[in-house]
Amino acid sequence: MPWNPDRYHQFKSERAAPFEDLLRLIERRASLSVVDLGCGPGELTRRLADELPESDVLGIDTSGEMLERAACDARPGLRFELGDIATVQGQWDLVFSHAAIQWLDDHVTLVPRLMSLVRPGGQLAVQVPSNQRHPALVYIRDTAREEPFATALGGYNRDFPVLTVDRYADLLYESGGTRLTVFEKVYPHVLQDADALADWSLGTALVPYLERLPPELHEAFLNSYREKLRARWPGSPIFYGFRRILFAATVPGR
Repeated sequence: MPWNPDRYHQFKSERAAPFEDLLRLIERRASLSVVDLGCGPGELTRRLADELPESDVLGIDTSGEMLERAACDARPGLRFELGDIATVQGQWDLVFSHAAIQWLDDHVTLVPRLMSLVRPGGQLAVQVPSNQRHPALVYIRDTAREEPFATALGGYNRDFPVLTVDRYADLLYESGGTRLTVFEKVYPHVLQDADALADWSLGTALVPYLERLPPELHEAFLNSYREKLRARWPGSPIFYGFRRILFAATVPGR
């Protein structure tokens, strides 16, 4: 099941809120070289480029579907390429990532690697979801343990690599970072009902499970998941408190 930009955009304003907070952490300078790791459908990368005039901004993503949508926003100073956060190379004045590195394992190794991509005097700025203990995600893992899904998934159940705020602060400091900002924030979202929360998960957290399940099991998996959500939130509307970690650090230099 490929990434679906339309499904992702269903909660466009809610997904953009932490981006605005991350944007405020950027140390603005003229003519920056910028890479946006995991740019998705590109509109927030465009917003990043608009906030950094005369800069050269590259958005990378592993999803061809997302990049096809992002191509509409390309312009001088803003381009998009197929690329993987795990293997990206180069040196940048700003290494930026909004809601993407949670898909990569071993953040103890990843954060120093991201810092190594930052030029002296440059900055790393990252936002990562930290809601792995929320029932909306716990129920996905619970459903994946049920049959026939467990067998069809080959025992797959996604581990979340996201660390604590203090551990990210340690890693940034150990990697030579200065002017550290590290915090966790709950973003309050009010959704129509439990089915709307399932739709939210369909845009992100459910994707790797549906990719691995045969199509004939998709609806049964989703129905089992929705039943759990409806039992937990039988009314309307419902409150969805989404926790996220934001961190930024500067590499000493010029």
